[in-house]
Amino acid sequence: MTHHLRFAGRRLGFLLLPLLLIIAAGSWYLLDPGFRAGQQLEAPLETLPQDAFERRVREYLVANPEVIVEAMRNLEQRQRGAEQTEAQAALATHRDELLNSPESPVGGNPQGDVTLVEFFDYNCPYCREVAPAMVEAEAGDPQLRIVYKEFPILGPNSVFAARAALAARRQNDYPRFHKALMQVSGSADEARVLAIAEEIGLDLEQLRTDMADPAIDAEIERNFALAQALRINGTPGFAIGDEILRGATDLQTLQGLIERAREGDNR
Repeated sequence: MTHHLRFAGRRLGFLLLPLLLIIAAGSWYLLDPGFRAGQQLEAPLETLPQDAFERRVREYLVANPEVIVEAMRNLEQRQRGAEQTEAQAALATHRDELLNSPESPVGGNPQGDVTLVEFFDYNCPYCREVAPAMVEAEAGDPQLRIVYKEFPILGPNSVFAARAALAARRQNDYPRFHKALMQVSGSADEARVLAIAEEIGLDLEQLRTDMADPAIDAEIERNFALAQALRINGTPGFAIGDEILRGATDLQTLQGLIERAREGDNR
């Protein structure tokens, strides 16, 4: 249900975009002094019939296509600004849940002075791409705390892998299992996930029992709700200090985020 609602929202946004552009361009048409100065109007704009007004707007846009480009650019900038403002407010509202949820695995130094939160999916190629940078960031910073947010958005195999990883935490082996899953070549499906669990020495019977605990599904649902609040709609996604980063990144960018958070004294 959550996935369908998110998709419907995005689809509605795409359907509304042309209408918003026409409105913006029409407003430009009405207000542009250059247009008014260069046209001999047969009647005041406000008295034109609807079809005549639309024809004038179309003629103007055909002659001045840069108006549409600029209107689209301004609209996108406003949308990004609004989303960023909402995400910043969500960071403040959900900070304790983001950083201190007892069901979220923690890596690095649990007592570190800066916390980096990652939302990820084991079948996401971009998450796998950034995984080595995450390992290097952890190895190079003894004061870095990492919170792992299982965010399985790529189907049933991803959900199975996420549930298995959270169950592995109950055998005190989450970080090793997590890093092994991030190194999978191909699909992290049920058979591959269980094979890796066996390879690193997990008790498979206990793993399956723990995976059936409703608390694990509840943690995943909380992660989905939290990601939605933070406008993280894909993987990977990162939250640190007062910043949100969406998409794959490199070690240098991660280290820059960590240093800015540390300077701001934000755990």
